[in-house]
Amino acid sequence: MSKTFDKILDTAKAQGMKTVVVAVAQDEPVLEAVRDAKKNGIANAILVGDKEKILFIAKNIGMDVSEFEIIDEKSVSKASLTAVQIVSSGKADMLMKGLVDTATFLRAVLNKEVGLRTGKQMSHVAVFEIPGYDRLIFITDVAFNMYPELKEKIAIIKNSVAVARACGVELPKVAVVCAVEVVNPGMPATLDAAMLSKMGDRGQIKDCIIDGPLALDIAISEGATKHKKIQSPVAGKADILLMPNIEAGNIMYKTLTYGTPSKNGGLLVGTSAPVILTSRADSPETKLHSIALAALVAEYNK
Repeated sequence: MSKTFDKILDTAKAQGMKTVVVAVAQDEPVLEAVRDAKKNGIANAILVGDKEKILFIAKNIGMDVSEFEIIDEKSVSKASLTAVQIVSSGKADMLMKGLVDTATFLRAVLNKEVGLRTGKQMSHVAVFEIPGYDRLIFITDVAFNMYPELKEKIAIIKNSVAVARACGVELPKVAVVCAVEVVNPGMPATLDAAMLSKMGDRGQIKDCIIDGPLALDIAISEGATKHKKIQSPVAGKADILLMPNIEAGNIMYKTLTYGTPSKNGGLLVGTSAPVILTSRADSPETKLHSIALAALVAEYNK
């Protein structure tokens, strides 16, 4: 089981090189990440974007672009669609967002002719290595689904379980996070949590243990669990945190990113190939971690 991103990187390297296609690759942190991914034996890259700008940035960061295929496309929308088409045709294992706004990028991903649709619910999974924890924490959904209903939450759990299992967590513990740890008819998220928990008990959602509603402290703190005398196989030991909505997920993501010395990576799943959907503000390290995660998921999906 991978408990750190160093282990994620080692595992991705050990399974052999993958190929990532970058849409609108003229971005310094992205190029640093793909340079380091190749250096670490994790992934080669096809760079789609403005070749002149790519070469300029590469020179500034000491990147030997002769090792990479570059497809010159100055139009942001066309570069995004070209990158998607390369992945959907099977010539690459995963797709990465470069210097392009999320809406334009996702339009290409969802393109009816060459996109990466599978008919499944798509969702984002953020993975954190947090000091003081003996495991990686998987948080979903922080970037894609805004206000998921029960049916969507089922799919989001399944997607996150697949990512956790790709990282070596054989039986992930899923906490359905709410403001409280009791069912309250006036709080719809707690009703969903109770149903998801029962579905897990009955094997309707497989390969994981689900409990909820659980407040965040109960989900991740064994001390809080003991103090409140909560009996649960998940409480204090959660691997996956299913957030109630995008506000809660996004706030938690950014609090951990900017308020703690944590490491993270993330990707969009439920697509025919992993999609590395990082923020343009993310560091090269976060982007490298995301490439490694996507490589593990691509291998797992085989």
